[in-house]
Amino acid sequence: MKWLLGGKWIASGFGLSLLLMGVISIISYQNATQLITSSNKVKDTNEVMKKITDIFATLTDAEAGRRGYILYGEESELKRYYQAMESLDTKVKKLQQQLADDSYQQQQLTKLKFLIHERVELSKQSINLKQLGKSSFAIQAPIVTQSNQNRSQIRETLTQMQAREEQLLQISVRHSQENIRNRMLIELLGTFLSFAILLGVYALLYQQLVKRQQAEAIQRTLAQEKELSELKLRFFSMVSHEFRTPLSIILGSAQLLAQSNQQWTEEKKLKNLHRIQSSARSMNQLLTDILTLTRAEAGKLEFHPKLIDLEAFCINLIEDIQFSNQHQHTIKFINESNCTHAKLDENLLYSILTNLLSNAMKYSSPKQSIFLSLSCETDAIFFQIKDNGIGIPSEFKQHLFEPFHRANNVGKVVGSGLGLAVVKKCLEIHNGEISINSEVGIGTIFTIKIPQDLILIAKSKLNSQC
Repeated sequence: MKWLLGGKWIASGFGLSLLLMGVISIISYQNATQLITSSNKVKDTNEVMKKITDIFATLTDAEAGRRGYILYGEESELKRYYQAMESLDTKVKKLQQQLADDSYQQQQLTKLKFLIHERVELSKQSINLKQLGKSSFAIQAPIVTQSNQNRSQIRETLTQMQAREEQLLQISVRHSQENIRNRMLIELLGTFLSFAILLGVYALLYQQLVKRQQAEAIQRTLAQEKELSELKLRFFSMVSHEFRTPLSIILGSAQLLAQSNQQWTEEKKLKNLHRIQSSARSMNQLLTDILTLTRAEAGKLEFHPKLIDLEAFCINLIEDIQFSNQHQHTIKFINESNCTHAKLDENLLYSILTNLLSNAMKYSSPKQSIFLSLSCETDAIFFQIKDNGIGIPSEFKQHLFEPFHRANNVGKVVGSGLGLAVVKKCLEIHNGEISINSEVGIGTIFTIKIPQDLILIAKSKLNSQC
């Protein structure tokens, strides 16, 4: 019942705030429309005033051309006069179209057109007298006097038109400012009310969410504890299982050697010794992987890169692996470029390649060869491990580098699920990358890319040789 009442208050608060927001949005839209209208009016007024000024400037230019012709008799000045008068007619028509909605301005424009027509007639009389050779001051004086009076009337008319536009602009701006001021007050009030309502709604929601978050936090804690418990159980089960097998082999082989008599051949003794050594190496590798992962997770995995001979490193690594594997698999090394040296952490690189080669041998038939390839580019070193083993199903690839994860097609092949996790951690310290190309029943190719500055490495190598 309490929850239903709280839900009604929340719904009502949201509804009221939405209503206020809608009203504010409408007012904001009207404000924006008003601003656009005012802006357009200012633009139109400026254009009108510009045209009025342009008309007066054109009349002045035409008058200058007429006077130049009267005083100096130059045809170019007469041509200038005619061009100015032609453009004047077009400008007056455009101004008339723009002022079509203003009756006062139309009256002033009618008066202006009459004065312009009168001025044209006076100019024609002056030009005709000049062409007849009557350009003396006494003859032109009456026309000049009328022309000056006409120009004063034109200027006064244009000034009145400009004053009218400025008056209309001031009225429009004043009304717009008043409207905007009132609407801003309404917007502020509406926003404040909406904020207050939403704050109240938030308080109600917060009370409910806090309880829900507390319950979810308890559930997450229980889930994490359960997951950690399962992880610990899986870890100890894996460790006990992985250690039990080699320990059983070591104990059994040691017991057989202890009970052996002089009739045992050296071959049988060596076979049991090899079994002890192989099991001890498996336990050592498992402990090394666990220690590497633990240090990496704690951020304490040491990183000491130095210049190493890549080809010699790979050859020695293959010999170590094949010796421990009693030559059951053949590992072929291919240097696909002129790679010689690189700056890497030798121990981490050894761990990376050992785990990948061990997996390749573990999941491949002893009759099939394993390939380790080395290549270089301008900014990186590439290692590639290729086998023709059982392959990896695509649905397991995304979890392949997580601890204790193994594909469902490994069968009875013994493994801890730690090797690829160790590879990933060691590569991250080198800022390296690993990619997988695998098909079930065909084989797997792991490609490792480790960034390098090969130019600096080459210089460092030369300096060390010198």
